[in-house]
Amino acid sequence: MASASKISVEVFTDGLRAEVGEGPHWDATTQTLWQVDLTGGAVFCHDDRGVTVTTFSIGQEVGAVIPRRDGGLVLAIRDGIATCSETGKDLDIVAPIEFDNARNRMNDAKCDPAGRLFAGTTGFDFSTGSGALYRVDTDWSWQPVVGEVTTSNGTGWSPDGTLMYFIDSFAGGVDAFDYDVDSGTLQNRRRLVNIPPEDGTPDGMTVDAEGNVWVACFGAAAVRCFSPRGELLEVVDFPVSQVTSCAFGGRDLTSLFVTSACYQLTAEQQRNEPLAGTTFVCRPGVAGLPAASFSG
Repeated sequence: MASASKISVEVFTDGLRAEVGEGPHWDATTQTLWQVDLTGGAVFCHDDRGVTVTTFSIGQEVGAVIPRRDGGLVLAIRDGIATCSETGKDLDIVAPIEFDNARNRMNDAKCDPAGRLFAGTTGFDFSTGSGALYRVDTDWSWQPVVGEVTTSNGTGWSPDGTLMYFIDSFAGGVDAFDYDVDSGTLQNRRRLVNIPPEDGTPDGMTVDAEGNVWVACFGAAAVRCFSPRGELLEVVDFPVSQVTSCAFGGRDLTSLFVTSACYQLTAEQQRNEPLAGTTFVCRPGVAGLPAASFSG
């Protein structure tokens, strides 16, 4: 069992209060942090000091933002996978995944080491098994790779790319697959770790250079770190209950950026959590892996 954490947490984006901050992505090329306000339909880009340098509205829910290798951005929005410029211009839905299903929306998304996009869906009412995880290839074709998902959330890959991790939030844990980077196929699904309700709902996640899995636990004011064998190594506590996602970044990839939400908090709860919706940073003593951009 992990001992009490001595990792200090700081505010990174002073002044930002997202309703549902999500999808942090460190762009090593520009030394900037991208993130979204999911329910607010907004995209933000911050410099390495936490100053917001770009912000724009999508006009609908947006679960993730990821740079493209040849310029511009790819977004997971309500109606599918879209592209736009770094300033939000020329928005175009290129892969209308589940566009004809008004009960669902896109949620979290991340790229594998080869630059493929993995993006998932969820029901607006979080209906059991109503969503799926999709792989979007660089030619913009897509196919479901995990079905009967309730809320598709965090994904990540081991340092050697042979394992893929996946979170269906309402399944209460993190699953592992054997992964083939050359083909983008996954198989042999098994449970890596169970996260009981009292420890929060597993949301976004990231993997460090040692292969440890860091999981944002919504409702429990914590990010939990597990070894590749599922052992709890660390619990980082935050001054907000709704911790949503995490990503390593900074010049040496040793900063852990953590987003949060103030979703449906009562006025009293917001008074008790004045930093809810802020993006935080901490330095847990390990380095992360470079975040992959989209090759399409």
